[in-house]
Amino acid sequence: MEKATVYFTDFRTKPFGDGLPAKLKKLIREAGIDQINMDGKFVAIKLHFGELGNISYLRPNYAKAVADVVKDLGGKPFLTDCNTMYPGSRKNALEHLQCAWENGFTPLTVGCPILIGDGLKGTDDIEVAVAGCEYVTAAKIGRAIMDADVFVSLTHFKGHEMTGFGGAIKNIGMGCGSRAGKTEQHSGGQASIVEEKCRGCYACFKQCANDGLVFDDDAKKMHVNKENCVGCGRCLGACNFDAIEFADFAAVELLNRRMAEYTKAVVNGRPCFHISLVVDVSPNCDCHNENDAPILPNLGMFASLDPLALDQACVDACMQATPMPGSQLFDNMASPDFIDHHDHFTNSRPESEWRTCLEHAEKIGLGTREYELVVIK
Repeated sequence: MEKATVYFTDFRTKPFGDGLPAKLKKLIREAGIDQINMDGKFVAIKLHFGELGNISYLRPNYAKAVADVVKDLGGKPFLTDCNTMYPGSRKNALEHLQCAWENGFTPLTVGCPILIGDGLKGTDDIEVAVAGCEYVTAAKIGRAIMDADVFVSLTHFKGHEMTGFGGAIKNIGMGCGSRAGKTEQHSGGQASIVEEKCRGCYACFKQCANDGLVFDDDAKKMHVNKENCVGCGRCLGACNFDAIEFADFAAVELLNRRMAEYTKAVVNGRPCFHISLVVDVSPNCDCHNENDAPILPNLGMFASLDPLALDQACVDACMQATPMPGSQLFDNMASPDFIDHHDHFTNSRPESEWRTCLEHAEKIGLGTREYELVVIK
């Protein structure tokens, strides 16, 4: 495979000149977004709206800049994300939209509608089979995302407590999975019922197609039939009371490979474009309801037609950067028992691992790790 091209610009601006949104518009046009036929087409712009309490997520100004370019090209953009598999402020569409609004994402501020990709309860998905994958038979992707004619990812590149960093592949693969899809990527096990939270409402029972749930008439509680449960996660989205859990988490390497395969399911066979901003590089995911001090300086904005090359370029830039004083990474490196992994993300979170994801993404043909970096002033 030939080298991909990744375009880069820094966060420097001139007094009384154009601001960062204008600079982002210039970057993505130079990177080739104009090559995509968007005339009259629905364009999904996938980003993370941030958990309530977190303030390191991307500002709505960046989303509006991308939406403006899409509209200039004749497209019909909408911002989107899918519901989370865990309790929080984004586990159903009503709370998810409220969270997005409170964090500044409204049709007025971003210039386009906002849709939750997998519907009200996270159960509106479509199974997408992709050739060449080894771990996922059919990825469960939010239906609105798959219904779009064009797909654009807008990623806040930051650290992550499991996958080392959260880049384009994580934003796409994990982010576009429905609640069941996220469960499949994270877990290798079966559901369990938290009895004190179960209301006996039968909502989960109606979603199970495998006789994996049994109702206890005496206790008025639902139970899992371990012999039949296949761990599909459908019941998770049906429960309004957070009474269903999946505790048997997959190893990080397996999570990374599944995530890469989910990404291929999303982008395969349709026009796509990818943007990553290395800014406010928090040590943990934006799914946290808090954020720690950035571990690395604000490096710049990157864009490419290749999501794998984009992730590789961003991580390469991060490895060359100097850790920020007072950050988790800086404190870890100053510890007397510090073991240097020669990797900022591993040094920040030693239990994390990211290389498996990029290696597997290249193996399944998602893109290439070889790239040429073009700097835009």
